[in-house]
Amino acid sequence: MKVTVVGAGAVGASCAEYIAIKNFASEVVLLDIKEGFAEGKAMDLMQTASLNGFDTKITGVTNDYSKTADSDICVITSGIPRKPGMTREELIGINAGIVKSVSSSLIEQSPNTIIIVVSNPMDTMTYLVHKTTDLPKNRIIGMGGALDSARFKYRLAEALECPISDVDGMVIGGHSDKGMVPLTSHATRNSIKVSEFLSEERLNQVKEDTKVGGATLTKLLGTSAWYAPGAAVSGLVQAIACDQKKMFPCSTLLDGEYGLNDLCIGVPVILGRNGIEKVVEIELSDAEKAHMKESAEGVSKTNGLLEL
Repeated sequence: MKVTVVGAGAVGASCAEYIAIKNFASEVVLLDIKEGFAEGKAMDLMQTASLNGFDTKITGVTNDYSKTADSDICVITSGIPRKPGMTREELIGINAGIVKSVSSSLIEQSPNTIIIVVSNPMDTMTYLVHKTTDLPKNRIIGMGGALDSARFKYRLAEALECPISDVDGMVIGGHSDKGMVPLTSHATRNSIKVSEFLSEERLNQVKEDTKVGGATLTKLLGTSAWYAPGAAVSGLVQAIACDQKKMFPCSTLLDGEYGLNDLCIGVPVILGRNGIEKVVEIELSDAEKAHMKESAEGVSKTNGLLEL
């Protein structure tokens, strides 16, 4: 199992680290355009191998896509990160060119790969890969919902004052501050609906805190977060590599599901060795349906900014 991570910045390096520590891949290739940067990150990570007990080989390369050949899974984290006050949508001009070039170079070396898009605005970047490559739609996945869901569960556990392992919840919709749809109607604590424990007002606060989860961290850190995004990517990669058939909310190209067509947006999917093996349609409340429709309109508007 060979995994390539393009972009050796904070998110890419965290992703490579978590994949290596989980010890399911034989090799992780870390690629960056900055001379020596990926090589340095790879060396630093490899020097933790004996300490963290993993045998995954981590290789760093500067813009040499031949070293990524025959990758089973490729992760695209490259592009500029958010600065305080920026929306994900404001990154589109620069990041679209980067993602288009990177995906083309990866597929040239690994025509049977599965691509996971992390670069923002993520749903639109995932759509861009669909429109500019010949990969089947099950092999193009946008990572946003897994991260947003982790942030949702963090806020739920905080409100419930309980261990996070007690909590289950999911966020669908667009990976944007306004587009996220935290599914409070489906959220549970040990199979009991969270509405049994929390007031509607407190649940609404959880939803709003979840939606601005990334912006909150960007304001505190001065740049985008990296630990949780890296961990979220590694979870998707492991589900595919190990054919786990796990359910995650991921951005995928819809063809009638949830009443939506020709756009990528976060919905529950089953991930296995073929990438997205099934789109799972679940019952939404009327409010959630309305929010999902608004979210889709927002994603479509951002897609319209692409120069395809």
